[in-house]
Amino acid sequence: ARKRYGRCVKQMILPPCRAPNTRVIALVYEGLCSFEFACVTEVFALARPELSGKWYEFATAGLHPGNEKSPTPIKGQYGQTIVAEHGLPTLVEAGTIIIPGWQSIDTPIPSALIEALVLAHRKGARILTICSGVFVLAATGLLSGQRATTHWRYAQALQHRFPDIKVDANVLYVDEGQLLSSAGSAAGFDLCLHLVRRDFGAKVANQVARRLVVSPHRDGGQAQFIERPVAPAEHDAVAPLLEHLRNHLSQPFSIAELGKLASMSERTLIRRFKQSTGTTPIDWLISARIDKARALLEASRHSIDHIAELTGFGSAITLRHHFRLRVQLSPSEYRLRFGLRRR
Repeated sequence: ARKRYGRCVKQMILPPCRAPNTRVIALVYEGLCSFEFACVTEVFALARPELSGKWYEFATAGLHPGNEKSPTPIKGQYGQTIVAEHGLPTLVEAGTIIIPGWQSIDTPIPSALIEALVLAHRKGARILTICSGVFVLAATGLLSGQRATTHWRYAQALQHRFPDIKVDANVLYVDEGQLLSSAGSAAGFDLCLHLVRRDFGAKVANQVARRLVVSPHRDGGQAQFIERPVAPAEHDAVAPLLEHLRNHLSQPFSIAELGKLASMSERTLIRRFKQSTGTTPIDWLISARIDKARALLEASRHSIDHIAELTGFGSAITLRHHFRLRVQLSPSEYRLRFGLRRR
């Protein structure tokens, strides 16, 4: 599998690296985590008539599938019921298998499920987990030696039970090529959109995000939580500064200049900025500039030098340096994979 995915493995933002097919199968189980499952269906099961070209084929699979004549209802987290369309053997037909959480991190993983996931993985399927679903994937042994994440409150338990996994409790999601894992519930949206971006490009991922009314892209390396997750807008002095920076990314900024714009000392600015965004002003600026550079590489024919000027990097050398660090591709490689000529 690693050979097949080649350089796609272990990149934070991956080029399109399509699975054997576009069939997405979500695992359903007793006590199904409703929000996580809803995230999956909203991204992969909803029809996309506004998108030209092929979309995913969505299905469900469970340990005890039902049918119209003899339904076997599975009770979800909040009392709702669902009937799985297929049984576990169908997982081998999937291009992508999604495990939307699990009943409990202490609930045993059925051997039949472990065997089905291992076989599907050997057949080339990607396996994506949300929140506690990573415990199911970990039980297969496929994550041995790999990076993975889960909700921060489960990370210690995951590392203790599976010491051979490189657990990162600080990120939204981890993409190891064929194995993908996300943090808490809402981070599942980020990972699902990341997979859409990987398969269909940024333009399509942005369209899907727009319909869902969610942020089109949050890097997997972004922190799971910040000191003050929800800051009252009317009292948050950093919010106007962020808006100003978004509208003037081409301009150079020093910490001293940012402090003046926010009417704060440099020390206070750094502290308040970290409380509001979870990162430093410089890191935030670099990420915002990289996002703008990606958009320009995808939708324009500007030269790399001109894009460096428009995004505030100043020179193509600086742009290439930060772009490769964040995206694991050079700007030219990114344009070849996602740009106008590709569509």
